[in-house]
Amino acid sequence: MNRLTSKDWMIITQRLTPYLFLLPAMVILGLTVFWPALQAFYLSFTRYEYDLTQMPQWVGLANFNKLWKDPVFWKTLGNTLLYLVGVVPILVIAPLVLAILVNQKLRGMNWFRAAYYTPVVISMVVAGIAWRWLYAETGLLNQLLKGIFPGGIPWLTSPQLALYSVMAVTVWKGLGYYMVIYLAGLQSIPSDIYEAAAIDGSDGIGKHWDITIPLMQPYLGLVAVISAISATKVFEEIYIMTQGGPGNSSKTIVYYLYEQAFTNLEINYACTIGLVLFLIILGLSVLRLSIDRSTGETLQSSRL
Repeated sequence: MNRLTSKDWMIITQRLTPYLFLLPAMVILGLTVFWPALQAFYLSFTRYEYDLTQMPQWVGLANFNKLWKDPVFWKTLGNTLLYLVGVVPILVIAPLVLAILVNQKLRGMNWFRAAYYTPVVISMVVAGIAWRWLYAETGLLNQLLKGIFPGGIPWLTSPQLALYSVMAVTVWKGLGYYMVIYLAGLQSIPSDIYEAAAIDGSDGIGKHWDITIPLMQPYLGLVAVISAISATKVFEEIYIMTQGGPGNSSKTIVYYLYEQAFTNLEINYACTIGLVLFLIILGLSVLRLSIDRSTGETLQSSRL
């Protein structure tokens, strides 16, 4: 049997070194992410018969059958989809407009960028409490509108308005974040392209329609997917401002999962809901990865 030479040991060491650096992170991820995820997957096919101290009993697809017949789940899923439809288009278009405005080379423009980005760094807990005060019956918004609506508007207590009122907070807080993404994309566009377009007669708003939007398509897709994932996982705003009410009118799928797990102690049923949510987010994440890949290829081709 041939002994390993020092050169062989050096080759083995070089190949093992990257994995040794990855090992601590993989152990932490395994204990805090992968193992709990596998447990949640297993628990979605089981049920606790007596209490949480006993071993769960295997019930197969019973939890999924319960989920299929649960009207509250379908209501929360519909609210989540409504959140997607209501929030994502605004967070795709409005930040692009803001990014174009703050990309101008004018004095004091950095202050405007900071002002638009300030809501991003504010904690959602603080933002939710502040907006709940603004939405209150005697809050600032109703005081400003009392000439038009003397009785005030039930922003958070009306089943028809509660979810849309929370959507407004999500949009307000996300504008600055997505604006920065667009701003990075705008600053990567060479200025000579706009100069050439101006010679051809494309100037003003027309240059953005002819040049900015086509070149920003990868960023538009990226923002659409990121904002869709965030809207699917919305929780803090709902918890702080409405608690899912009135009734189930503003309850989203993540809030329903939390309610089943920590209020009703239906751990197995909550894991089933979480599995459905995981599949939805997995699909959006795969879409995001494909968009990231296309963005990288676009940027590489533009540099060439």
